Amino acid sequence: MTLDITDETSAGHTTPLRSARWTPVAAALFTAAWGGNEFTPLLVMYRQQGELSAVAVDSLLFTYVLGIVPALLIGGPLSDRFGRRPLMLPAPVFAGLGSLLLAFGPHSLGLLSAGRVASGVALGLSMAVGGSWLAEISHRNGERAGVGARRAAMSLTAGFGVGAGVAGVLAQWGPWPTVTPYAVNIVLAVVALAALTGAPETRRRVAGGSVVDGLRIRGVSNRRFLLVVVPIAPWVFGAAASAYAVIPALMSARTAGAPIAFAALCCVLGLGAGFGIQSLGRRLDDPDRARGPVLALIVLAAGMALAAAAAHTLTIWVSLVAAIVLGCGYGMAMIAGLLEVQRIAGPRNLAGLTAVFYSVTYLGFAVPVILAWISEARPTITYTTMFGVGVIAALVCLAIVVVGHRISHRAQRATPSQPRREAAR
Repeated sequence: MTLDITDETSAGHTTPLRSARWTPVAAALFTAAWGGNEFTPLLVMYRQQGELSAVAVDSLLFTYVLGIVPALLIGGPLSDRFGRRPLMLPAPVFAGLGSLLLAFGPHSLGLLSAGRVASGVALGLSMAVGGSWLAEISHRNGERAGVGARRAAMSLTAGFGVGAGVAGVLAQWGPWPTVTPYAVNIVLAVVALAALTGAPETRRRVAGGSVVDGLRIRGVSNRRFLLVVVPIAPWVFGAAASAYAVIPALMSARTAGAPIAFAALCCVLGLGAGFGIQSLGRRLDDPDRARGPVLALIVLAAGMALAAAAAHTLTIWVSLVAAIVLGCGYGMAMIAGLLEVQRIAGPRNLAGLTAVFYSVTYLGFAVPVILAWISEARPTITYTTMFGVGVIAALVCLAIVVVGHRISHRAQRATPSQPRREAAR
C-alpha cells in the first residue's frame, strides 16, 4: 500500500510532511481511550449501590458502542474525503462531555447512558480518524511500515489501562468517588483539544461528489478482510471485557475489602499485558502469512480456558493470570487486525476500512451483558461452562483464519493484481 499524504500550506499547494508531530494525535487517542474505559472498574461501585440491576450495569459497558459505531462508520470515511483535522477535533470535546455527564449522573440510568454514548463518540472518532492520522504522519516521516499502527494501538491501550487504573484508585480511596475519577479526564480533554489544533493535516479535501458518496467504504468485500480480519475482530474487546468486567464481578465476594481496586487491578494488568505485547506482535507480523491472527487466537483460547478455571475455583491468583493472558490476546488481536487492514486498504479508504474493523471489535463488549443475562435466565449454566464455550469458539475462529489465509493467499499468487482490485470495491 502506498499512501499519498501531503501537508496543506497556506498557499494552497501541497508539500510532503517532514518530521511532522504525531504526539498531539496520540494524546487525543490516549484521552478518548481514558474516557472510554474509566467507567469499567466503577461497575462494581454501581452494582454495590443497589439501584441498578447487574444486567443494567453491564449494559452500560455496551451502551457506549451506540456512540462508537456511528462515529466510526461516519467519521472514518468522511475524514478520507474532507481531511483528518475537521473530523478529529470534536473527539476531545465529546470525551469531556461524556465524563461530565457521568459525574452528574451516578444515580440516573439516563445520564449514565448519555455519558457513555458521548464517550463512545469520542472514542469512535479517535480510533478511525486519529488512528489513520497517526499512520499517515508516521509514513510521511519516513518511518517503517507498521509504526503508525503500533503507535495508535499503544496510545489507545495506554489510555484504556491508565484511565481504568486511576479511576479505580480514586473511586476506592479518593474523595467524591462518583465524581473525582471523571474530573481528571475532563482536564485531559481540554489539554488534548488545545494540542490537537497544531497537528499537521495529512489529507486534502476531495472536491466534488456528495456526502453520501463520501460514506461509501471500499475494501469490505476483500477476501482477506472477511476471512482473516473479521474472525479475530470481536475477540479484541471480547477478551478485554472478560478480563476487566466479568472476572472482577465473579470475584467480588473474595475481594470484599477493595472490590473496585481489584477491578482496576484486572484492568491495569490485562491492558498492560496488551500494551507490552503489541511491539512483539508487530515484529512477528508477516505479510505472507497469517502469523499474527493465528497467534492471537491461540493466546485467546488459552485466556478463555484460564477464565473458566478462575470462574470454577474463584481463586484470586488464577483470576489475575487469566486477566493477563486475556490482555495479551487483546493486544495481539488489535495489532494484527490493524496491520492487516493497512495492507488491505487503498490510499483513499484507510480510515473507512479501519472504522469497519473497529466497529466489529466493539461487538465484543456485548459479552458481559450476554453472559449476565444467560446466568440470570439459566442459573444452571455456569460461567465456567460459558468460558469453556469461548475456548471452542476461539478454536473455530482459528480454523477459519487458517483456511481463509490459504484461500486469499492462493488467489493473490494466481492473480497479483487481485488485492488492488479488491481494495477498490
